[in-house]
Amino acid sequence: MRNIRRYLILAVIILIIAGYAVFYYLSNKTQWNDTYVNGNTAGNLYNNGLFCERDGMVYFSNPNDSHYLYSMDLQTGETEKLYEDIASFINADDRYVYYVRNNVAKDFQFSFLHFNTNSLCRYDLKTGKVKILDSAPSIYASLIGNYIYYIHYTTETASTLYRMKIDGSEAEQVDTNPYFTCSANGQYLYYNGIEKDHNIYQMDTATGTSQTICSGNYWMPSADNENIYFMDCEQNYALVRLGRSQKDPVTVVKDRIEYYNVYGDTIYFQRNNLDGDAAFCSVSTDGSNYRVIREGNYTNINVTSQNVYFSEVGKEDTIYQMPVNGSGTISVFDPK
Repeated sequence: MRNIRRYLILAVIILIIAGYAVFYYLSNKTQWNDTYVNGNTAGNLYNNGLFCERDGMVYFSNPNDSHYLYSMDLQTGETEKLYEDIASFINADDRYVYYVRNNVAKDFQFSFLHFNTNSLCRYDLKTGKVKILDSAPSIYASLIGNYIYYIHYTTETASTLYRMKIDGSEAEQVDTNPYFTCSANGQYLYYNGIEKDHNIYQMDTATGTSQTICSGNYWMPSADNENIYFMDCEQNYALVRLGRSQKDPVTVVKDRIEYYNVYGDTIYFQRNNLDGDAAFCSVSTDGSNYRVIREGNYTNINVTSQNVYFSEVGKEDTIYQMPVNGSGTISVFDPK
């Protein structure tokens, strides 16, 4: 009897250990995406990706708590600290939040190729664990399906376009140029040339091949299912729109554009003409309903289904918000 009891106890212990091992494996196993999900909008990622909306949740960089990674429930308004990492270029799918960790920066400041960044990270929404995907300086991360496309920096090669799987495997250089990775639409990535030309290109991430969409001197494309928006450098950085069936772009905003974000049928942008009339503005995508929202220089224009967020240049620690329909007042974004 004693031997039988001893064997039963040993069997139970083995089952418990095996069960825990299976649970640990399944809870830490990467959950892959079934479609070419895009982690954030082009407009948000061009503006440092401080806000990202997914399935009723907004993941954001909290200005009230050292710009750490937070979440906010759109239905209840409740916020939660996810991780004490200074976060930018936030992307999300059903299981993970991807972001660039910027903890080594002494002074918090987002800017293009400001390589005080530390690493590319993945936060597990189920376990609360963070996995470092790339420990090298990274910027402009963009989720496309099961890959993160981003600008990777080393002292040997400087800034180049990289991609890796969402589990951190198969990291590879896609191109020697640091193309913007912000504008994705399904499996396609839209970018402008840098080294040889400033044409607008479409990359099929399934095959790795690219084709020219529009030839010219252009910058910062933002594509949806019907149109591609971009700046025309020959028109003093005016904002233009190219329909999918059109050959030539049409001008939407003649002003000099510094930053912009297309959301639905509205474009939010920073106007900065040479005559000193700087202002944060909005306009309909057909060029109508031009509106000056606030005079001055503003940046970090991020948009969710409920609010538009922006900050004043040089005072990025204060983020303002206003309703996307433009009917409400501007207030300071003050998450508790």
